[in-house]
Amino acid sequence: MKYKNILIFTEDYLISMKFFYSKLFIKQIFLAVVIFSVIILLSILFLFFYTNQTSKILVPNLIGYEVSEIQEIMDDSKLRYEIIDSSFYNPNFEKNTILEQIPEPSKTVKKNRKIYLTVNPSSYGNVIFPDLIQLTLRNAQSTLSALDLEFGEIDYEDNIGKDMVLKVFIDSKQILPGEIVPKKSKIDFIVGNGIKK
Repeated sequence: MKYKNILIFTEDYLISMKFFYSKLFIKQIFLAVVIFSVIILLSILFLFFYTNQTSKILVPNLIGYEVSEIQEIMDDSKLRYEIIDSSFYNPNFEKNTILEQIPEPSKTVKKNRKIYLTVNPSSYGNVIFPDLIQLTLRNAQSTLSALDLEFGEIDYEDNIGKDMVLKVFIDSKQILPGEIVPKKSKIDFIVGNGIKK
């Protein structure tokens, strides 16, 4: 009985193995692979055209342009834009000009993509000018940095206080403590050279 069961199992196994190597099974596997491949290919093609992958546009370089000048460029490129105000004024650019853009210039994007533009602020505030007279140049410099003012030129004058601030100027005009000055202004100094008059 035991040997009979083993024999029946072996016969069933051989019959099933023959089926796996039969022409019918190989045809069915081949047909399934072809149908699956066609479905995948059609899905990829559909997505390619549906997501407008065929219409790639080169992002124009807008850095340095004024906001009022970019509308025509964006219309020609079939792109949209969104303005992001910068909280930091960059003195190397005019007010209301573009400082940065995302995506960067010369990248390829799809039609109607939104470009994010960071703009130099039109107003960047004023500060009350501190009293720097009789301070050392180093202390004056750190005070200016804290107020977002820039360090300009230094001229020396005969005075016993070496590197002591004697006078301060913006554009050759002397500034007095308490005056209102724009941030990022360049401050020039006259300081003592340590030589007694």
